[in-house]
Amino acid sequence: QVQLVESGGGLVQAGGSLRLSCTASGRTFSSNAMGWFRQAPGKGREFVAAIKWSGGTTYYADSVKGRFTISRNNAKNTLYLQMNSLKPEDTAVYYCAADLRRTIVVLASSGYDYWGQGTQVTVSS
Repeated sequence: QVQLVESGGGLVQAGGSLRLSCTASGRTFSSNAMGWFRQAPGKGREFVAAIKWSGGTTYYADSVKGRFTISRNNAKNTLYLQMNSLKPEDTAVYYCAADLRRTIVVLASSGYDYWGQGTQVTVSS
């Protein structure tokens, strides 16, 4: 079993920054990819960013490209999402997710087997 715990959410003004963290624990952790998703009230879960754990190739949704940066610390089994130039439309619950069994990076929630509990990000205008 793998446990994912997010932290770093909060309330920030438009134009501000936040850094989310996601720490993985449990059985020996060897991930194909990890990703960040978000879900705003009344909307479906949306892909934000993903990273291939080995090699570090990154992928971003068009809506966050140039503003968000996904990274990871392999030794600490920790995933990060640096969010800059935040906009009110970025307001959502942000989830980290892990894929341990595939060989390609899937840019959709169906490609991930383990999920964190979510952390709220609220951007005020």
